[in-house]
Amino acid sequence: MADLVTVFRLGVKELRSFWSDRGLVGFVVLAFSFMIYSAATSASLELHNAPIALVDGDRSTLSTRIAAAFDRPHFLPPELVTSAEVDPGLDAGRWTFVLDVPPHFERDVRAGHRPTLQVNIDATRMSQAYVGAGYIAAIVTAEVDEFATHVRGERPLPVGLVTHAMFNQNLTGLWFGGVMELIEQITMLSIILTGAALLREREHGTIEHLLVMPLRPVDIMAAKVWANGLVVLVATACSLQVVVRGVLGVPVVGSVALFLVGTAVYLFSTTSMGILLATVARSMPQMGLLLILVILPLHLLSGAVSPRESMPAAVQSAMLVAPTTHFVALAQAILYRGAGLDVVWPQLAAMAAIGAAFFGAALALFRRSLAAAG
Repeated sequence: MADLVTVFRLGVKELRSFWSDRGLVGFVVLAFSFMIYSAATSASLELHNAPIALVDGDRSTLSTRIAAAFDRPHFLPPELVTSAEVDPGLDAGRWTFVLDVPPHFERDVRAGHRPTLQVNIDATRMSQAYVGAGYIAAIVTAEVDEFATHVRGERPLPVGLVTHAMFNQNLTGLWFGGVMELIEQITMLSIILTGAALLREREHGTIEHLLVMPLRPVDIMAAKVWANGLVVLVATACSLQVVVRGVLGVPVVGSVALFLVGTAVYLFSTTSMGILLATVARSMPQMGLLLILVILPLHLLSGAVSPRESMPAAVQSAMLVAPTTHFVALAQAILYRGAGLDVVWPQLAAMAAIGAAFFGAALALFRRSLAAAG
């Protein structure tokens, strides 16, 4: 009990130190508000106001109808250009798509031929290029079919196909981006705050003051873990309620309490990781360089950006030792699909085991560094 009281008091000291640093407080507030909002709204996965140009070599009723079919919000109004302007415009990035309608296009359609349209795509804009190509094909096919048959609407298929989009009925990428950015901020801030707290003790010389007191290295580590983890956990709860649900309008169908429990277990892993990095690093610049090497793989390969199933099998297996992989799966299951404890308990167990391993490794390295300094 005395050890717990000591850890609690040390943690309160950490919280006071954090609160007195107004710059650090502002950084946390900015990360869990503006950064989440900007990342969710700026990186759209849908086709939105894509610039398109049209080379109309036919100048017919059909080509005019096709041009008029491209409108907002998916496309900007088509810009009529000549063939000589296509390559310079694509090179300059003025358009993502250029649709080339050949001469006598309408006449060939009326005659029952199969004329060819050319679509030039700036594939450097990957998300728009992939989705937009399908939109253009559907729009052109619909307009030509209606013009040829004088019947509006799609022809019935030989089989009935009913599509149900579950958990995100409108296929809104903002819902996905907001929650995944929240996870990235949880990971980054928990590592930074805990690592910076330990480095600050070392740079100011207060770590030696703590060691002359009846304290063990595990007490110092545990205090930093729970205090900085609590800061990130409170910021997560506020951000989830105010920014994700309130401002972005992302519906949360699962238990927020269960998600916060999972976040607390995850923070045990990431705060321990922060202490481990701070023990290896000797200054904040070194800590920043190490953080880059850690954060990028954790975010990009955990399933937060793209599905893990699309990654090489070796990467999938290697990332099972990363707590972020299990936290992303837990967050998506709870917040999107309303999963309960009976579904996400394997992720909770995995994060707890990984956190214990990180804490043990950080403690061993921390003790060794203190012994070397002594």
